[in-house]
Amino acid sequence: MRVFLDLMWYFKKEKWNYGGGILVLALVSLLSLLPPYVVGVIVDHIDSGTLTEDVLLRWMLLLFGVAVTVYILRYLWRILIFGSAIRLARLLRNQLYDHFSRMSSSFFQKRRTGDLMAHSTNDIRAIEQTAGAGVLTLVDSITMGGFVIITMAVTISWELTLIALLPMPVMAYATSKYGSMLHARFTKAQAAFSSLNDKVQESMTGIRVTKTFGYEEEDVKSFKKESDDVVEKNIHVAKVDALFDPTISIIVGLSFFLSIVFGARYVVMDELTIGQLTSFTVYLGLLIWPMLAFGWLFNIVERGRASYDRVSALLKVKQDIVDKPGASEEPPAGDIEFRINGFSYESSVEDALRDIHFRLERGQTLGIAGRTGSGKTTLIKTIMRDSDIEDGEIIFDGKPVDNYTLDALRASIGYVPQDHFLFSATIADNISFANPEAGYQEIIQAAKLAAIHDDIIRFEEGYETIVGERGVTLSGGQKQRISIARALLSNPELLILDDSLSAVDAKTEEQILQALRAIRRGKTTFITAHRLSAIKHADLILVLDDGKIVEQGDHEELMAGNGWYRKMYEHQQLESLVERGGQSS
Repeated sequence: MRVFLDLMWYFKKEKWNYGGGILVLALVSLLSLLPPYVVGVIVDHIDSGTLTEDVLLRWMLLLFGVAVTVYILRYLWRILIFGSAIRLARLLRNQLYDHFSRMSSSFFQKRRTGDLMAHSTNDIRAIEQTAGAGVLTLVDSITMGGFVIITMAVTISWELTLIALLPMPVMAYATSKYGSMLHARFTKAQAAFSSLNDKVQESMTGIRVTKTFGYEEEDVKSFKKESDDVVEKNIHVAKVDALFDPTISIIVGLSFFLSIVFGARYVVMDELTIGQLTSFTVYLGLLIWPMLAFGWLFNIVERGRASYDRVSALLKVKQDIVDKPGASEEPPAGDIEFRINGFSYESSVEDALRDIHFRLERGQTLGIAGRTGSGKTTLIKTIMRDSDIEDGEIIFDGKPVDNYTLDALRASIGYVPQDHFLFSATIADNISFANPEAGYQEIIQAAKLAAIHDDIIRFEEGYETIVGERGVTLSGGQKQRISIARALLSNPELLILDDSLSAVDAKTEEQILQALRAIRRGKTTFITAHRLSAIKHADLILVLDDGKIVEQGDHEELMAGNGWYRKMYEHQQLESLVERGGQSS
């Protein structure tokens, strides 16, 4: 029952609803004691030959009144208790979503998407059941069971009541044992469901790759294996779950047997009337539900406890990138200076960046080049505080970036990543994501600047075309340019293009770069690229190798040297010339 203590913070918050619901439940339990009593009275009237139409009508009207009252009260407690449980699910789901949105990328690198989805769906549902049906079964089994036992002992016979309850300790031991087994097995079943969830998400995201390599059959087999594992583990849960009802039925049957055997003897000995024995057996029938509810309670509680432990563990993960006390809420706009002596990721002992020192005035363009894995993306992510720097700092508008709130800092930055993510919405919605208040003409203008407008208007639905999940219906170049249009629409102080022109041809690239130079006067731009034509116009170009600056300067200065930049630029120019069939542009 530990999960109820864990949820006490919420029960206190909703004390009036839960308190009212419990009170109404107790009242329903009390009213449920009247029908067995009435049955006993009528049986005694029949036995003594004193039953009249008037007496029967009076008792029937009482039963009808009780039925109507119980009907109304049962509706009321459902609203109070189940309504509170639904609100708990909403609260926890919102907390999880908010928590996920504040976590840095390292959090998601350590956890699978399927797991996080399972926590937000299945686990939340199990916790909701605990706070709703769990509370109901706990209160109802205690109140109904307690009232029935007290009524049987006080109004009929305490000796017969004691005899009837003799098998109960066996049931208590068995259900406790089953509960422990259920907790362990349900935890494994939830983990298997998370794995299956992740498999489905991954397969659907990569369906085009799967089809390209003709891997459909193997992928289906892999899914079937995961699905079979989920079924197997849930069958293990069901096998324990299935033990509750038969065990309780045996105990109840044994209680009835003892009641009839000893009750009949009491009637023969004139210690009980036939009506009292009838009432006793009806009361004993009322105990069936509390007993079944008690077994069901273990089922619900153990599922809820396993799920609440999983959700709590997630919520306890601390945010590693946080606002400093007193951090500025004013978005920065000014010169940028990098003073990084060394930077490493949490999972690595080696520095990903070292000796990164340069200054960029507001309105200038920075180009970053280097081999794959040289640290280009790591460098630009440090200014967005994707990870904090331990040895060094980045100055933006005269302050270290960690002296701004995350919201303020990122409000000044427009980022177009290598992995272009588009939502399953219209093209217009995807472009306006960073600025939902933008008008249609502003969206079109941003698309023209990103050289995607002509492509869009060729679609049958134009800007209202649904792009599909992650932009699956678009080419790589189209996704890149829509992502660029999205960033341009927000008109950020700092625009970061992380190898965001790799999927467009040289002519389209030059068209986009010219548009950027025209509209971003006075605002800073970072561009990382493998194709050096994308950064040759930059005011400052950095060449990285193994996380360190090995060359820096503008295009003319770097071409005057004999380093990696010049060799790579000449090599790419030669490749371009060959592609054009030897014709110079």
